This record gives sequence, C-alpha cells and structure tokens, in this order.
Amino acid sequence: MLKFVLSCVMLTGLVSNWGAAQSSLFIASFLVGLSCYHEFGVFMSGWCLGVDSLSYILILLSFWITTLVVLASQKILKDSNFPGLFLLVNIVLLFFLVLTFSSTDYLLFYISFESSLIPTLILILGWGYQPERLQAGVYMLFYTLFASLPLLLSLISLYWEGGTLTLGLTTEISGVGFVPCVWYLVTVFAFIVKLPMFLVHLWLPKAHVEAPVAGSMILAGVLLKLGGYGLVRVLPLFSEVNKNLSWLWVSVSLVGGVVVSLMCLRQVDIKALIAYSSVAHMGLVLSGLVVFGWWGLNGAVIVMVGHGLCSSGLFCLANMVYERVGSRSLLVSKGLMNFMPSMALWWFLLSAGNMAAPPTLNLLGEISLIVSVVSWSKVSMVFISLLSFFSAAYTLYMFSLSQHGKYYSALFSCCSGKVREYLVLSLHWIPLNLLILKSSSISCML
Repeated sequence: MLKFVLSCVMLTGLVSNWGAAQSSLFIASFLVGLSCYHEFGVFMSGWCLGVDSLSYILILLSFWITTLVVLASQKILKDSNFPGLFLLVNIVLLFFLVLTFSSTDYLLFYISFESSLIPTLILILGWGYQPERLQAGVYMLFYTLFASLPLLLSLISLYWEGGTLTLGLTTEISGVGFVPCVWYLVTVFAFIVKLPMFLVHLWLPKAHVEAPVAGSMILAGVLLKLGGYGLVRVLPLFSEVNKNLSWLWVSVSLVGGVVVSLMCLRQVDIKALIAYSSVAHMGLVLSGLVVFGWWGLNGAVIVMVGHGLCSSGLFCLANMVYERVGSRSLLVSKGLMNFMPSMALWWFLLSAGNMAAPPTLNLLGEISLIVSVVSWSKVSMVFISLLSFFSAAYTLYMFSLSQHGKYYSALFSCCSGKVREYLVLSLHWIPLNLLILKSSSISCML
C-alpha cells in the first residue's frame, strides 16, 4: 500500500514538472507495470482507507484519464483562460475520485462521492462553451442531489441497525418485506442516477454537450463509473431483495438501451450522439451488476474501463473537429477525411471500440455481460441482440456521416493533426486494445 501511495505521489509530481510526452510515457509504463499485479483482498492503509483490485483499477483509470484531460486541454493554456485554476480544479476532482475509490467506510465514500460533483460543476460552468451550460449544470446538480439525500438517510439507518459503516462489517438486510424493498430502492437509486439508467439519464447529454472537452472526458471516463462502483459496494447488503427486484432494472435498462440507440440514429450533434451511446452501454453494465453473478461483475468492470477509454477518446476527437470547424454538427462537419485524412484512422479505431469490435476491451466485457444476462433470462436475448445491432448502426452512422461526403472548401483551412493530439489519441487506444492480452489484470474473478 505504501508503494502504491508513493507511486501516485511520484506520478503527480512528474506530470506537473515534465513535458507532455515524457509524462505520458511514464504513466504508460506505470500502468503496464501495475496492471500485472492483482489481488482481490483489501489492503488497508489506515483511517478508513484501503484498496482492493476493483478500487485499484478505477484509481489507475482516474489518474490516466486526468492526465489525458490536461494534455487535451491545451487550448485553455493557449487562450490564457485561467489555466492555473483549471489545473487546480482537475487535481481537486482527482483527489475526490481517489478518496471515493479507496474509502472503506460508507460515510466517507458518500461524502467524497458527492464532493466530486462540485469540481465537475465548476468545469462545466467555468469553461463551458454556451450560455446553456448553466441549465446543464443545474440539471446535473439536482438530478444527483435529489437521488443522494435518500442514500444518506439509508446509511444512517444502516449505522443504527449494525453499529458500523465499515465495508464488509455492515449488517446485511434480510427479508423481502415493504421496509427492506424501500430501503433497497433508496440506497441504489443514487448510483443508478449517476450511472445513469434510462429514464433518469436526461442530465448526462446536457452536461456533455455544454461541458468543455475536459468535463466531457472526465465525465465519460471516470465519473459514470462511480455509479457502477457504488452498486458493487452496496448490492451485497441487499442480496435477498435485489434477487426479487433485479427484473425491474434489467428490463428498464435493456428496453431503454434500445430506445436510446434509436435516439442516437437521429442525432446531429456529435457530442450528443456519443453521450447517448454512453447511456446504452451503461444500461448493459447495470443489467450485469444487478443479476449479481461473477460473469456480470467481471463484464461490468471490463466494460467500465473499456468504455472510459473509448468514450473519452471519442469526445477528444469531437473536440479536435470542433476547434477546427467551429461546429459539432454532423451536417456541417462532413467530409472530414478530405482535409483531415490521418484523423480518419483514429475515428475508425475508436468507433470500432465503441461498437465492441475485436480486439477491444469492450468486446470481452460485453461477451461476459451477455452471458450473464442471457443465463438469467432467455427473453433478454431479443433486446440484447437489438442493442448490439443498433450499437454498430449508430457508430457507423457517426463515422460515415462525419468522414465522407462533400464539404465547402472555403470553410476549412487547417492541419490534419498535431503530435500532442496523436499522443492523446494513442494513449486512449493502446490500453483499450492491449489490456485484452492480459485480461486478468482488470478482471475481479480469480
């Protein structure tokens, strides 16, 4: 544990002192070295902090994505748009994320879980593009706070029931009566909104569209994973009730995933399309988690990591197009292959990851999730097949409409891409496709 803390301190120091290329290469070797180490026990570090394999994976993902966020946000430094404050907000957000993933006390977990909302809100309001960012921030704030107050009451009740809120020592709630069902619903609802599940997902596309590239990358890369991580931690407390109510979440997630996929096919905003595709992917993750099996847990963790890298990379690409073209509309930014030919390769590679094509992590995770959900109910095969088909359909729609077609030549005059941009994209793509060679490093089943 001491070695892990020292490594994190070294990592932060090197990122702040080195250049972009040196820092990224160091982090790449850091991730490869640590991903070979895997143990499902909890390593305590005192004061309600400890790390197991799931926490470890997500903490590394947080460091990785935060570094790429800083690399992708060079326009803030170029325009002198409060770069020092921007870095401070990102470091504070990273601190709360690490605290959330490493806390072994439910109350500390709740406090740091909710605290991560404040830096995200500052990112959206401070560096967002349009006046609607205020509405997007209010949406995100009120959706999350509305769901999180019942969670606090639930944790207080758990403390009165068992006398402790330490992870692994908290009393499991038995029975399937009215009180356990309500208790279960108010506990998991905060994480379901954060994930987000269909019907409570409206804050996500608004937040993505109005956020700067840093907000979109950190939101898609790490913050959505807080919901999945929270479910992994609280569902064992309600295993009996969850077994009786899992049909609700699975049905809403799968049907909602198909509906959201159809909505993706009529989007004209690139960022809105990628944001809605996140809702569809996270629906499958929620289904695998509430089915409550090893296949579902492994698939959910792998898809969370894969989606974090892939979706973050797509938002980064969308921002590169926006900086050159001045629009995120698929109707305006057509024919990108003609004047950004080398970027077309990265669009293809990350789009392939988004539709779970081999050899990406998303494929491995989705196979595990499909096995988990289909073994729970064979009826779900219908919706899973539709979900997989439409996932490929809207990704191909985004790729073909943006890369092909005619464009107005007087509108564009720019370079295809800079070394820094290729570095950021390659650091999204390389772990996404190489970690499948050692999938035990991100799998929780020994």
